[in-house]
Amino acid sequence: METADTGTQDQAPGGGAPPLVVLAFALIGFVALVVAAFGIASLLTESEVIAAPGLGPLPGVIGVAAAAAALTAVLLPALGARHPSFLTALWVAIAAYLAYLAGVWLSAVIGGVDAAVAGGVVVRLALGTWGLIVAIAAAVCAWCAIAVRRTRGGRPRWPWERRPT
Repeated sequence: METADTGTQDQAPGGGAPPLVVLAFALIGFVALVVAAFGIASLLTESEVIAAPGLGPLPGVIGVAAAAAALTAVLLPALGARHPSFLTALWVAIAAYLAYLAGVWLSAVIGGVDAAVAGGVVVRLALGTWGLIVAIAAAVCAWCAIAVRRTRGGRPRWPWERRPT
């Protein structure tokens, strides 16, 4: 005798999407938003994200990777909670913002750039549009991830799948 498939095998124990799946989508969305927003802001302002001679693109990449790591570190425990708080999005934004700045500075200094030059770049990023973009992207992605976890929704079903057999 076969039992009806309730569709719970692809959900987290409390219902809804599994935290790691939601986190994966949040991370992908975060990186995509940051790259797209940096490109658009760069075109509109006719400026580079990191406009320091000899610095190259690597500190920016490492800064975004550090921000993504911070997003993961703060968001994953919240997604595991039974009823995650939307306030977590604020903490994710702050952590991603600070990690982005720290990642840029540290990678520039390790790459051989003078600490004062790296500090100037970080101050420009922190006070300009670029740091704000990272914080907003992190907050949006964290808020969306928390919303997905809180809905406890299942996979879409056809009408005939909902009827007991």
